[in-house]
Amino acid sequence: MYRITELARHFGLSRSTLLYYDRIGLLSPSGRSGANYRRYSEAEREKLATICSLRQAGVDIEGIRAILATAGDDTTAVLKRRLEEIGREIAALSAKQHLLAGMLKLYGEGGPSGSVDKEMFVSLLRAAGMDDQAMKTLHVEFERREPAAHHAFLRSLGIPEEEALRIRAWSQEAGGE
Repeated sequence: MYRITELARHFGLSRSTLLYYDRIGLLSPSGRSGANYRRYSEAEREKLATICSLRQAGVDIEGIRAILATAGDDTTAVLKRRLEEIGREIAALSAKQHLLAGMLKLYGEGGPSGSVDKEMFVSLLRAAGMDDQAMKTLHVEFERREPAAHHAFLRSLGIPEEEALRIRAWSQEAGGE
C-alpha cells in the first residue's frame, strides 16, 4: 500500500493532483489507515501510471475517464481522436514554420522596401514551399484562432473589404469540413 505523498512523489505529481483525481472520481484510494491517511493499492498505482501516460499523450480528463471505464473500441477511438488532433496541430505549426522560413529568406535577401501586399505575401508563401492545401490550412487556422486578427491581416495586405470577407467565409466553411 502507498500513502498519497509516496505515490505522488513516485510519479512526479503534486499531492493536490491526487486529491483532485480523488475528488473527480478518476483515482480513489482503496482504503484509509488508522490515522485516516489515504492508502493506494498496487492496482491503483498501475491505474495512475496509465493516467500519467495518457496525460503525457495529451488525452484530456474525459478521454482518460472513457478509456478507464471501458476497453477496446472506446479506447481506440479516444486515442485515434487525439492522434488526429495532434496531426492538425503539427500541420498548423508546419505552415507557420514554412511562413517564417520564407520571411527570413526574404528578409535575408534585402527585405521588402515597403509594405507587404497580397501578391508579395502569396509569392512569399510559395517561396517557402507552401502549396494550395498548406495555404488553405493557414487561413483556416488563422480564422479559427483569431478571426479579428485574420481580418486585420487580410486588410493590411491591401485586400478590399469584400474580398477579405469572402476569404474569411471560405476559411470558416473549409474549417467545418
